[in-house]
Amino acid sequence: MEMNKGTLYGIGVGPGDPELITLKAFRTLQECPVIAYPKKMRGSKSYAYKIAEVFIRPEEKEMLGLIFPMTKDEEVLKREWNKAVDEIYGKIANGKDVAFVTEGDPLLYSTFIHLMKLMSEKYPDVKIQAVPGISSINGAASCLNIPLADGDEQVAIIPANDDVDKMRKAIETHDAVVFIKVAKVIDLMLEILRDLGLENKAHVVTKVTSEEEIIWSIDELDGADLNYLTLMVVRK
Repeated sequence: MEMNKGTLYGIGVGPGDPELITLKAFRTLQECPVIAYPKKMRGSKSYAYKIAEVFIRPEEKEMLGLIFPMTKDEEVLKREWNKAVDEIYGKIANGKDVAFVTEGDPLLYSTFIHLMKLMSEKYPDVKIQAVPGISSINGAASCLNIPLADGDEQVAIIPANDDVDKMRKAIETHDAVVFIKVAKVIDLMLEILRDLGLENKAHVVTKVTSEEEIIWSIDELDGADLNYLTLMVVRK
């Protein structure tokens, strides 16, 4: 008789404040015997793990740390991602439910998206369920007290990059824009804002809602070395 396979859950643990986790995410973390999480090469805990560990007793769970390297090397990426999917599948094939924790929401710019796609390709029999989470975008709106959209207004979520025309057009054509991954191009973004006369309409936050949250004032940002978990809200 074939053993019933477990389910893979993508758990959004919110933007940083452990209280911003949903009841469903909390229950699923309690019930799943295996907790999978992104682990850094040097073994330090991921941001998602730090949020989730408030709600789990690691000694009572199988903790599955998975490495997702930050590299453009296709070979390394393919090898490590396949290894991660195989490790998770090993637990699922043994009838265990696996909760993969990710900051924010699992289906919005999350590691879980690629994991889910790869799992479906390699092991199409695996049941996958995402548990929505509060994203850093919602977190930023609440901490800054800025409504993102009202009535017929349009809001955009844009991964910031060095395409000046695209970044500029995003600001010009929307009532509000949330730029994620803004750290690497902060000087360029400031240049665009100043050019449009909108620097006083921009707000930058790092690790929003967490204990390490920083709300930056625009004039301290020139040449700043920002943490990866930084976003910018531009509300005209």
